[in-house]
Amino acid sequence: MGCFIEDGRAPLRFDACRSNAGLTKPGPISSQGEQITQPFIIIREQGQKSRLRGLDAQKANISAGKRIARILQTSLGPKGMDKILQSPDGDVTITNDGATILQLMDVDNQIAKLMVELSQSQDYEIGDGTTGVVVMAGALLDQAERLLERGIHPVRVAEGYEMASRVAVEHLEHISHKFTFGATNIEPLVQTCMTTLSSKIVNRCKRSLAEIAVKAVLAVADLERKDVNLDLIKVEGKVGGKLEDTELVYGIIVDKDMSHPQMPKQIQDAKIAILTCPFEPPKPKTKHKVDIDTVEKFQTLRLQEQQYFDGMVQKCKDVGATLVICQWGFDDEANHLLMHRNLPAVRWVGGVELELIAIATGGRIVPRFQELTPEKLGKAGLVREKSFGTTKDRMLYIEQCANSRAVTIFIRGGNKMMIEETKRSLHDALCVARNLIRNNSIVYGGGSAEISCSIAVEAAADKYPGVEQYAIRAFADALDSIPMALAENSGLQPIETLSAVKSQQIKESNPCCGIDCNDVGTNDMREQNVFETLIGKQQQILLATQVVKMILKIDDVISPSEY
Repeated sequence: MGCFIEDGRAPLRFDACRSNAGLTKPGPISSQGEQITQPFIIIREQGQKSRLRGLDAQKANISAGKRIARILQTSLGPKGMDKILQSPDGDVTITNDGATILQLMDVDNQIAKLMVELSQSQDYEIGDGTTGVVVMAGALLDQAERLLERGIHPVRVAEGYEMASRVAVEHLEHISHKFTFGATNIEPLVQTCMTTLSSKIVNRCKRSLAEIAVKAVLAVADLERKDVNLDLIKVEGKVGGKLEDTELVYGIIVDKDMSHPQMPKQIQDAKIAILTCPFEPPKPKTKHKVDIDTVEKFQTLRLQEQQYFDGMVQKCKDVGATLVICQWGFDDEANHLLMHRNLPAVRWVGGVELELIAIATGGRIVPRFQELTPEKLGKAGLVREKSFGTTKDRMLYIEQCANSRAVTIFIRGGNKMMIEETKRSLHDALCVARNLIRNNSIVYGGGSAEISCSIAVEAAADKYPGVEQYAIRAFADALDSIPMALAENSGLQPIETLSAVKSQQIKESNPCCGIDCNDVGTNDMREQNVFETLIGKQQQILLATQVVKMILKIDDVISPSEY
């Protein structure tokens, strides 16, 4: 028996009895009167493709996801290890930020790429918890593999995980605490940022860096709308000095110096002209040559250029500018003239910095000299040039601005890698402070929230009569992997520590008991002041569940074979 498909040329037939290759078309009649079928190829170059089906495909996918999670597992928590990553062109990065590690890894497997995107989506949305979300996804995959081996259908596992994640997210809402803070009471924000920084390489200065992050966020925050624009916080770094020298500047720091060494190094009550037009005579846009064959012609040309420069400088002086910041360069003659006319100038300032300077000083970016007016000048209380150490490194500080909503965090450190890692750590802390301004609910850290959710999910499993309850219990076991990894990375006995904390939580009905990673002597995270944002923790569970569901529903992997 078979069904015929018309394709305009000849009828095609699918013959279930004789062919496993897919569609077949009628062939010649044999001597016995049977029709000989020829395979009709669906997948081009079928012999050159490797293909995994069913349980094999799922196991291969799960294995890839678990491998990625295992790499990041040792980076979790305050005692987590760092990774050293070398790019193809020899750049070395040392970090324990999950999103950065995965971004810099050269990942080839498609499922592993899903895990990389998982950590990046956590980074974009929340900014913190990028390692935890991948470890969580890896644990869910590990549990799913055991269920699949017992013959449970992957769709049933995925549905059970979805139910369990809903229970866990609701339970997090139930055990969360709200706290109030304001411009004067910033201690709760600082404590939460310190929790984030405690797992980083900069943990010895976590108090001062957390305060800097919170003050920077509050400086640019709109507390009425509960919104923070992190683009207004510029993070600059300079090699030299020590980490403790990191400072918050209420203004902008530009990695430039005055264009002429004899220009004043400090300007009080500066009126700043922000220009995107060059201090140069216009170049003729024709292809003709200009022949200068006498000294008089050269003198005339030079005089015209000088008059042109004079007009530009005079225009800046007339509107009352005491400092010129230019996106382009200007030649030595213009520079000399600016110095003689007592108009300090800075050249080659990037577009992003120009925008921030314009926001901070309340000025307007001027594209043509003709449009320069006194209203378009930016105002700053103090502009000073600061030099560092014994080197010729100099930077320009623009402080006491008219609009102090743009701020700069200036990092010092022993080497370039230290500064880059501090920038990444501060980015996490800034994101945590921003999330708390959006939603001021917190849960306690140290794995306490995960243990509490695990107990709640385990209890909820009894309410479901179907096969899903196995997946729900597996989800509860997977939640335990975060505190287990924290204990292992802190040098404690993982199973013994976890079971002790879990029994303490059940006995005391206290969801604040977690892993004592820093060996303070108490398991109560409230006493240790270890907080995490509620929305960050909820996002971790939801994102990990989504990605695991997607991986479980893949049952066929077709990939070109390697030559």
